[in-house]
Amino acid sequence: MGEEGTEGTVHLLCLAASSGVPLFCRSSRGGAPARQQLPFSVIGSLNGVHMFGQNLEVQLSSAKTEDTTVVWKSFHDSITLIVLSSEEGTSELRLERLLQMVFGAMVLLVGLEELTNIRNVERLKKELRASYRLIDSFLGDSELIGDLTQCVDCVVPPEGSLLQEALSGFAEAAGTAFVSLVVSGRVVAATESWWRLGMPEAVLLPWLVGSLPPQAARDYPVYLPHGSPTVPHRLLTLTLLPGLELCLLCGPRPPLSQLDAQLLERWWQPLLDQLRACLPLGSRALPAGFPLHTDILGLLLLHLELKRCLFTVEPSGDQEPSSEQRRRLFRSFYTLVTATHFPPEAGQPEEKAEEVVHRAQVPRACYLVSGAEEPGTGWRLVALQLGPRRLLLLLSAQSPTHGLRGLATHTLHALTPLL
Repeated sequence: MGEEGTEGTVHLLCLAASSGVPLFCRSSRGGAPARQQLPFSVIGSLNGVHMFGQNLEVQLSSAKTEDTTVVWKSFHDSITLIVLSSEEGTSELRLERLLQMVFGAMVLLVGLEELTNIRNVERLKKELRASYRLIDSFLGDSELIGDLTQCVDCVVPPEGSLLQEALSGFAEAAGTAFVSLVVSGRVVAATESWWRLGMPEAVLLPWLVGSLPPQAARDYPVYLPHGSPTVPHRLLTLTLLPGLELCLLCGPRPPLSQLDAQLLERWWQPLLDQLRACLPLGSRALPAGFPLHTDILGLLLLHLELKRCLFTVEPSGDQEPSSEQRRRLFRSFYTLVTATHFPPEAGQPEEKAEEVVHRAQVPRACYLVSGAEEPGTGWRLVALQLGPRRLLLLLSAQSPTHGLRGLATHTLHALTPLL
């Protein structure tokens, strides 16, 4: 179930839908960027079979060979994205959401008008280069999971109320309602207006900040794929500590120069210890000392209404499997339970009317056991849904199968006050 997919290759193709001209091709192998490019003849064939189906009013969305899954998706009858993956355990759901995030990233940095009304292909190619770093981070082995869950990756700071109060005060002083505190691409705290951002920008903005090289301050033009796809906004970032950044979304004002050192010191110098305590949360998500059962090797908690999630594979990082394997296991298990057992998240396009009718019949818990033939080896995965929350746990082989649901229920109740 994706455990041995490290050497799989992913190819992402972007083409102009009307002409079939390739705009870019990005690849990864084993979770790392790769320079391997598909031959033009292959690109032309993949696009040609999709266009042939469209001419016959047949929508070709996916195909499978013995070792590769292919997914096509057109956006606004202008851009066609194609992804090919030979990674073991890759599902169509995962690739469909990848394409949605990639197009969102293109709109975020180029704007919808440039993508739907292509006047100069060569100029568009150059403009799209700005999105390569963000797109490559989706193809790689990311520590985040919001690209798949379409929920904002969050962390829980030890003194969140103090940080929230300072954030609200700073936002008022800076003259913008959209402010967040981000550590390693995860939201620590945010204003109410920031939390009301639609999808996919709510996921893309902190992910973008986490993907950029370190910088003391930035003034970055961005479009909001849902809220403002044709009119750019400004994303201002200020580094409070290495890896911890203050993000502001605003219009023409305030100028970056207005956010001077005195304003930052006034609001954040008194909270320097609390800010330092946020730095380890980038990989841990939960505050130090939070009580978790010793069998838990990782967890993913989703709040499907708030569109936020907590994800960590480091409650006990000294055990097997490795952090990279744990992340792959979670991604594969999430796609399995989402596509097979649990109903799609509210508002997802794949949710069909007949699926809503049969909601009463869907399970509320499921589990997967590996290595059962050899006692003390392998791992256990369990998923539990209660109300708007869905919890996925990765457990060690020592955890008894008959106790999985009880452990998951107890853990979910303990985590509920945090999200």
